[in-house]
Amino acid sequence: MKKIILVMSLATLSMPLLAGPREQAWKLHNRLAGIPPKQDVLNDMSAAISQGDPEAAARIAMENPSFYNITLKNWIKPWSNRDQTPRVPMNDYVATILGVIRDDSPFDKILYDDIIYIVDDATLPVYSNTDNNHYRNAETQNLDFMDTLVVRKQSDITGTPVAGIAGVTTTRNAGENYFSAGTNRRVNRFIFMNYLCKDYEDLHDITIPDFRVARDVERNPGGDSRTYKNRCVGCHAGQDGLRGAYAYYNFTGGRLAYTPGQVQGKMNQNNYFPQGFVTTNDEWINLWATGQNASVGWRGATSGTGAQSIGMMFAKSKAFSQCMARKVFKLVCMKDAVNADDVSKITALATEFESNNKYSMKDLIAKTSVGCVVNEN
Repeated sequence: MKKIILVMSLATLSMPLLAGPREQAWKLHNRLAGIPPKQDVLNDMSAAISQGDPEAAARIAMENPSFYNITLKNWIKPWSNRDQTPRVPMNDYVATILGVIRDDSPFDKILYDDIIYIVDDATLPVYSNTDNNHYRNAETQNLDFMDTLVVRKQSDITGTPVAGIAGVTTTRNAGENYFSAGTNRRVNRFIFMNYLCKDYEDLHDITIPDFRVARDVERNPGGDSRTYKNRCVGCHAGQDGLRGAYAYYNFTGGRLAYTPGQVQGKMNQNNYFPQGFVTTNDEWINLWATGQNASVGWRGATSGTGAQSIGMMFAKSKAFSQCMARKVFKLVCMKDAVNADDVSKITALATEFESNNKYSMKDLIAKTSVGCVVNEN
């Protein structure tokens, strides 16, 4: 009997400790930085929580270098490659997103702004358009990306004309992964997947017109035109309308080349259907802006020229904000949003994320982590 009473007493004593500010602060820091906080940091975070400002505590945790060098870096890396794996070297794509978050700049600019982050360290090879040694060496040397990343104009660093710059979409790493070979359809697919949380199958719509479907798409695959009309056109009608934005890009000689006014041969190769659309410039049109895919929440222009304008269309969509909120939720809550309550929270977070065009990823991470670590402790 005494043993039972003792066990119950200890359990009762432990309950308020587990729900207290110090335990909440410890858990919050460990979730964001991946390591326990130092004593003075724990004290500051606990004080912030006790004073009713848990978001301030989350921001304190974000000041730990491990938040950038481990948590965020490994979170972002899968967006930078076709295999969607974190097991790739550091690169200009990841560095730029990491820097935008650290500097609390509007996150939507990563898809259209003239921006790139390099590593400020004299021991490194200078940035090169033809290799990744600058970033690879920085990671190998365990440099602190929280302190060493500096922002530059991408047009100055790469020499690409401003008209050809579209944030991370036109980095060298993006060129190697999304513009190499192929027909430049891949780049939009991964923008949809990484930033709108939708693959082409999610957008499949056979009701939109197919006047932009290129010549390399057979209209009678396997001898049956119904296959094209009932399946192929559902993706190609939309994606081929968009891919013109990248008509002047090609990954060649180890670099992403942009040649204004010169449509790359890959855009019109494989003439399986001579009557198909022929790309003659970098115009694009979003045929998914109406019908069932209007639910993406497109805003502003749904047609234009070049990668910068299409990047802005993607970044200003409602789906962009919802996708970022969903990704952050999974990162800090360590689960997918599967129930109505979680979905409702993500919707609210997405709305706040884009309010006043602030797009603060730090705010989004802080609010989300407080919701699933502190408030639900």
